[in-house]
Formats: sequence, C-alpha cells, structure tokens
Amino acid sequence: MVILALGAALSWWLGRPKPVAVLVAAVGRGVVEATVANTRAGTVEACQRTRLSTISGGRIEVLAVKEGDRVKKGQLLMQLWNDDQQAEQAYARAQLDTSRKRVAEACSMADLAQREVQRQEELFKKGFVSEGRLDTVRAEADARAAGCATANADVAQSQARVNVVGTARQRTVLVAPFEGTVAKIVGEVGEYSTPSPPGVATPPAIDLIDDSCLYVNAPMDEVDAPKIGAGQPVRISLDALPGKSFPGKVRRVAPYVTAVEKQARTVEVEVVFDDPKSAGHLLVGYSADVEVILDVRKDVVRVPTSALLQGGRVLLFDGERLAERPVKTGVTNWEYTEITEGLVAGERIVTSLDRAGVKAGATAVEETATAK
Repeated sequence: MVILALGAALSWWLGRPKPVAVLVAAVGRGVVEATVANTRAGTVEACQRTRLSTISGGRIEVLAVKEGDRVKKGQLLMQLWNDDQQAEQAYARAQLDTSRKRVAEACSMADLAQREVQRQEELFKKGFVSEGRLDTVRAEADARAAGCATANADVAQSQARVNVVGTARQRTVLVAPFEGTVAKIVGEVGEYSTPSPPGVATPPAIDLIDDSCLYVNAPMDEVDAPKIGAGQPVRISLDALPGKSFPGKVRRVAPYVTAVEKQARTVEVEVVFDDPKSAGHLLVGYSADVEVILDVRKDVVRVPTSALLQGGRVLLFDGERLAERPVKTGVTNWEYTEITEGLVAGERIVTSLDRAGVKAGATAVEETATAK
C-alpha cells in the first residue's frame, strides 16, 4: 500500500502542469495622457516658401545668386536678356527729357505773354493803345498758356511711357519677395527659361525659403480630427533627432479632408514649436511625428496598457497562481491606462498576456518583476 501510494504521488508530481513563466509589474501611480498621433509622417515646412518664375520667357542673362545663398527682400535673383527693353526705356527717358525742356520753353513764353498783357492794360488805361491791340495781346497770352499746359501734358505722357517700358522690363527680372535662403535654381546662364503655363508642371526657376519661421504639417486620421483644436499642446519628435521630443502647440486644423488614393482620409494639422531654438538648426523637409495631448491625469493609479484584457480585466499574481479581476478604466494611451476602480497601488499584475497558458487559475512563476 505504501509503495502504491508513493507511486501515485510520484506519477502526479511528474504529470502535474508546469508553471507558466510570466512578466509581472506592480500597480503604481503617475501621469496618464490621452493623445492622438499622425497617421503618416509629417514634414517640417517653412512659413514662407515661394517657387519663382519670370512672367515672360527668355534667355538667362544674369544669375545673381547661388543655391544656399541668403538674400534680402528686393535683392536681384535672376534676369533674362532684355536689351531691347533697355533700349526702349532709354529712348522713352530721352523723350521725357525733351518734353521737360519744352515745358521750360513754352511756360517761359507764357509768362512773358502774361506780363505783356499787364503792360498793354496799363497803356490802354492811359489811352496809348487801342482796345483791339489789347485783345490781340490777351489772345496771344491765352495761346501761350495753352501751349504751356500742353507741354506739361506731354511730360506726363512721356513719364507714363517710361513707366510702361519699366513695367514690361520687370517681366524678365526676378527679385526676392522676402528675406530667405535660395533652396534650388533651375537653369544656367545662357539657357532658356520658360514660365509655367496653366496646367503644365514646369519647374520654377528659383525656390526661395524663409527658414526663420518653421512649423510641422502632419496628417491626422479624420476620426481624430474633431478632438483637435488650435492651441492644444503637442509633442514633436524628429527622425533626425532620435530620442528627443519638443513641446509645441496646434496652430491650425485644415477645414477639409484630404483623400489620398489607397490611403486613409486625413486632416492636415499644423503645429509650431514652443521654443524653435530648442531643436537647433532644422532643415525644411525633415520628417516629424506629432502627438496631440487631449487630456492629462496626474497622480492616478495606472497600469501598462499591455496588461489589460478585453472587457476591462487584469490578471493578478499572488506568487503562485493567476487570478482575474475586473477593473474600470479612464484615460488611456499606448503606454499606460488610468484605473479608476478595481486596483490599488502595490498590487501585482501580469503584463505578458500573449504567452501560451497565461490565464486565470494557471500556476505561474515570476520571470521578471518590474516596479512601476
């Protein structure tokens, strides 16, 4: 009987289920944030960026800048061949000078004629000249005054001609509309530059960027768009600066949905850095990710989100067996979930729920204990 009992005990011992190795974490207190993130990589953009082309086409005569140059507002960037317009402008200015000289001549004669009228009127009063002579002098003075006015009108016309030619010449010149950096130049001296006609994607002659003001443009899922508004805090992370994040705010939420073929519909959200200098020298075009912070709960009971089972349940570990307990949750994100009811700080829960055999009632052994 003793031998049979020992055999049965040995058989049970050898055939008993082996304990499951589990990862365990202690329930702790801390901060939990509700956030939404972009669905595709965002991009660092410049507040001002313009792709410039001349209004008319022609051969490039002057390239006053190189790629990477800093330029000031109004600085010459590029000029096409316009010798014909320069000659026409010189001719118009010569005509303007001639018109101004004619004004001096005509108006001097008009002044002289007016003084003559005054002298003739004095002589008429004394009876030395006839009324007919006085009328003749007055008519001549009026004619001279009209000639002065005509000469002034010719000056205005000549000035307008100079302005017309100057405006036409600007069609062949590119100047910087704002201070910035020349990002790209298409074309070399001697090559023909063509402006982009409607419907034809012709590369611009010069790409000018104002990199003194930068923001991040990030696409958010249309489902999350109603939760986002201007002024909300965000965290910005850059692929070029791994392991770092920078605080910022939502500047603008696009008033429409962007539909990209074979991709989810998204809403473009623009965010700015709280301190642009904290990220150092950023390059336009950097890829970036944005987390919009919707809600923040401080000093609350929290568990790793990976420790939650469907239906709001967790597995407790008492050192030997696993037990299931329902909980109520609050704010949640990918890392932590707030527990409003069902757990207290210090209790130990299982975080390795994806392992085989991890279920309520199973015998378990702790593989690693991590205090949170």
